[in-house]
Amino acid sequence: MNKIHETDKLTIDAVKKVAPSVVSIVISKQLEKAKTSAMPFFNPFSLDSAKEPSESVKIGGGSGFIVHETGLILTNKHVVHDVDADYTVVTNDNEQYDTEVISRDPVNDLAILRIKATNIPTVDLGDSSKIELGQTVVAIGNALGLFRNSVSKGIVSGLMRSISASLGAEGQTEHLRGVIQTDVAINQGNSGGPIIDLNGHVVAVSTAIIFGAQNIGFAIPINWVKQDIEDIVKHGRIIKPFVGVQYAMLTKELQKKYDLPVDHGALVMRDHHPASPQAVIKDSPADKAGIKENDIIIELNGKKLTEENDLMDELQKCGVGEKIEMKILRDGKEVTAETELEERT
Repeated sequence: MNKIHETDKLTIDAVKKVAPSVVSIVISKQLEKAKTSAMPFFNPFSLDSAKEPSESVKIGGGSGFIVHETGLILTNKHVVHDVDADYTVVTNDNEQYDTEVISRDPVNDLAILRIKATNIPTVDLGDSSKIELGQTVVAIGNALGLFRNSVSKGIVSGLMRSISASLGAEGQTEHLRGVIQTDVAINQGNSGGPIIDLNGHVVAVSTAIIFGAQNIGFAIPINWVKQDIEDIVKHGRIIKPFVGVQYAMLTKELQKKYDLPVDHGALVMRDHHPASPQAVIKDSPADKAGIKENDIIIELNGKKLTEENDLMDELQKCGVGEKIEMKILRDGKEVTAETELEERT
């Protein structure tokens, strides 16, 4: 009789605990059908073309997991980014539910859905701040949109990574900071699925892979979304503070390349994408504080801003309506600006 290794037993038990709460998300869209009646011999005046009623066509899939007994499901924002698509949740016991997208996180690649269901199993959320390099983790998801509850195992390969991920919508990309790198096999369709530890606690959300590379995947720490879930339960929406600037975090390389006075801070600048807003959004808290393009925000509430301590990281520690103080470098001189954070819509 083959003896199961202790680590394998922990993995099996963890998967058994979480798998019932993992769901597949089917993405469908209404497409019009064209009805064409052609004569035996081509006659441009006798060709009759008419539109038939639209039909629902599956165009993709992703993963998610149930985080609250009221039917709340967590997934990636890029899985449900298309507001014109329909989303169906298929649970582990093959039940199908129409789905409402409750909220898309304006900052991170996260979204929360809701299904009308009762007596549904939920996951236990872990503490992603305690994740360590080399730790064993397991991914569960809808691999390739075909294989529900596929399980893959690996380790945590890196912490606090910064990546730019494609949203799959009109060429838009999203910059994610502080994500977890893992060598767990994450396939298309796994997006939005849970990354769990050997205690069966969800510690991260699968979010991106690097095409052409082997065993390089990224996941969003679960601690980022705990407040989102509380916001949904209490307020029905995700509440995030908003300051209203486009920026790039400075490094020694950027300082040297652009002959800048400092190698740290957030340089206020517009994105090069044609659809991007101005560097300082009109009537935003930053605009009201007098922030200008090419300013360098070097401190927020006394905390030095660096590549490791991003402006967005510090903002997420603040609340809507909170007053903040920013130290700014402008034309070689330090100035101080104060403003009140508003709710991002």
